[in-house]
Amino acid sequence: MAKEKGRKLIAQNKKARHDYTILDTYECGLVLTGTEVKSLRQGRASLVDGFVSVESREAWLYNVHVPEYSQGTWTNHSARRKRKLLMHREEIDKLERKAEESGHTIVPLSLYFKDGRAKVEIALAKGKKEYDKRQTMREKQDTRETNRVISAIRRKQRGTV
Repeated sequence: MAKEKGRKLIAQNKKARHDYTILDTYECGLVLTGTEVKSLRQGRASLVDGFVSVESREAWLYNVHVPEYSQGTWTNHSARRKRKLLMHREEIDKLERKAEESGHTIVPLSLYFKDGRAKVEIALAKGKKEYDKRQTMREKQDTRETNRVISAIRRKQRGTV
């Protein structure tokens, strides 16, 4: 069997980028059971309610939904169990210190396979206020409109030249 190369996205948490200001990101490995890996290879997972907690100098991923493997037997995993994250000790300590600050949390951004290994991208984030969310949406909309106008002008110039 040939070894996988590259990055295959399984799930993204778009809501996290909307609800939080991303301060710092980390790539972590995951401790998974066999049926979890098979379920992830089918591209089924949800990061919506997920969060990371540091307990006794270990990082744990909570509330990430990996559905049970359809061909699994009694050895199947529970869908929302806590999963251990594989990180360097210094990274865990740094995350723990920053997460203890007021208004900071650690959220998963994406779940993917990188060269055949399951990885999760987590972020140290600060919650946005309602007006910050509106401001971000307004900026995106303005950027979109600006790009539309620029592309229309370029199309017009190509047509006349």
